Amino acid sequence: MDSIFQLLPWLITMVVLMACSGFFSASEAALFYIQARDRRHLRNGTLAEQAVAALLLKPDRLLSAVLFWNLVINIAYFSIASICAIKIEESPDGGQAPAFSFAAVSLLSIIFFSEMLPKSVAVLKPRELATLVSVPLTFAVRLVDPLMPLLRSVNLISRRLVWPGFKTEPFMEVSDLERAIEHSGKDAAVIKQEQAVLKNIVQLSTIRVEEWMRPRTQFVSFSPPVKLSDLRGEIPASGYLLITEPDSREIEKAIRLDNQYHLDQDNLERFSEPVLYLPWCATVADALEKMSHRDREVTVVVNEFGDTIGVLTIEDILETVFVYSPSRSERLLDMPPLEEISEGTWRVAGIMSLRQLARRLEVAIPETVSVTVGGVIQESMQRLAETGDQCEWGPFEFLVVEAKERGVLQVEVRVLGEEEDVL
Repeated sequence: MDSIFQLLPWLITMVVLMACSGFFSASEAALFYIQARDRRHLRNGTLAEQAVAALLLKPDRLLSAVLFWNLVINIAYFSIASICAIKIEESPDGGQAPAFSFAAVSLLSIIFFSEMLPKSVAVLKPRELATLVSVPLTFAVRLVDPLMPLLRSVNLISRRLVWPGFKTEPFMEVSDLERAIEHSGKDAAVIKQEQAVLKNIVQLSTIRVEEWMRPRTQFVSFSPPVKLSDLRGEIPASGYLLITEPDSREIEKAIRLDNQYHLDQDNLERFSEPVLYLPWCATVADALEKMSHRDREVTVVVNEFGDTIGVLTIEDILETVFVYSPSRSERLLDMPPLEEISEGTWRVAGIMSLRQLARRLEVAIPETVSVTVGGVIQESMQRLAETGDQCEWGPFEFLVVEAKERGVLQVEVRVLGEEEDVL
């Protein structure tokens, strides 16, 4: 009994060190588990949330500090555990067996209570836990800042000694990807899907944003201040709340709604993020590159006068890549891209791309400033199309079977034969 009372201060110290180690382990898991979208919202949040965003701006500094403190705490913990084990072995009622058991329990305790349990809890509620630990963690990181140059030097020397010939791998070419798919040993169906994805990725550099954007008629925008009641209980089809400038209809910011857990009833624009602006002639590949580089999820497409003519979201681009046969009419209007209603006659939506139509029907089309079926119909007729309008353009004959409000069309398409072209 006397030996237990003698060890009590050491045991309390071990428990405190174990709690400190758990704090840093949970902090590491919580902060590095936060997604990029959540980081953007944290920048505009409370002071504690802004502290989380500030820590994540320099992840190397944060990780080095966390690992340093964990190392110091664990060394202190095992040093005290060794002292206690020696005292138990030297005590009259002790011995090697109790000392060994104590050492084993100490090891298992710090593994479970300082590593496994804290990290498991942290990944369940990363944003809430990161906000809770941000202030003390910021103080702990700043305490280590004077040692950062030394830690970086040790890291650099270690890499030079362990991997002296390490070189950056060059970028893979499209041909390399094709060979990797062909030799992957998967079944034919999977290989076909992977080749389709690869083909879609390559085509991003040939598709202009105006061919794939959501036209102005296919989305709604809100002027600030925006209330939750303005949505009327529905998430917009794009998945984003688009917010205009205070004195115009031009879109300035956006909020992704499907991953928002906490939204105020008023002033939703507080959670918004700036959008990217690109001209109508830019390619989808350009949009994806700039959205990734600038950490944006929505691109606003503008015409030569700077007016908004549509929006393109990151989900729209991903659908272009991963859908076997992507179609804007199917995505926006829930219509099949090309429906054959009789032999030699197809029904399409007016927003279908001319290039996609020509590729599906395997015909060549002339040069034009229009990019959609509806665009060339209006270009040919010099007015908005109406139900029953009929015109010929290039290799096609178009018949407007339905003209809804604001230029939404359904069109029957027939490919002209060689004799009709001559006439």
